[in-house]
Amino acid sequence: MVYHSSFLDEEGITKACGCPLLPLKSHIKGPAPTSEQDRTDIVDEAITFFRANVFFRNFDIKSAADKLLIYLTFYINVALKRLEGCRTLAEGTKAIINLGLEKVPVPGESGFPFPGLFPLPQSPQEAELFRNYLKQIREETSGRLLSVAYRPNGTPNKWWLAFAKRKFMNIIVP
Repeated sequence: MVYHSSFLDEEGITKACGCPLLPLKSHIKGPAPTSEQDRTDIVDEAITFFRANVFFRNFDIKSAADKLLIYLTFYINVALKRLEGCRTLAEGTKAIINLGLEKVPVPGESGFPFPGLFPLPQSPQEAELFRNYLKQIREETSGRLLSVAYRPNGTPNKWWLAFAKRKFMNIIVP
């Protein structure tokens, strides 16, 4: 059974493209509200559940936060694919920074991995808000992923990088 997000209560949460802009434990500037450091956020959930959820071909969506969990699981898969050939933390950091510099597509644009998962933006402002949120959440996920994909001595953690070979929901990672 697939792991779902625990963020079910969407009251008072801003949405863009049908996706809740959930709070993050982040120092990165962006549209996401800040969360308390001792609480679990969506990035923690995505990293925690990644190794189990990546095996599933179907993902039953129970809340809007599950859509964000699907997107983050796919992004972690892409990031691990980029880290696959990096033998040190310094190389991995460089690869992740380059991934972060890539353009972030939103629903309706070419390159968005899940057409139909999120509704199309109703305005250019909504599209830009969603793009900025995805950029912020990708940067935050990348930073936290490096801390689990590499050991404290800077060597790769094979128990994480082995998952770069997996296809999430049968989507081939570029």
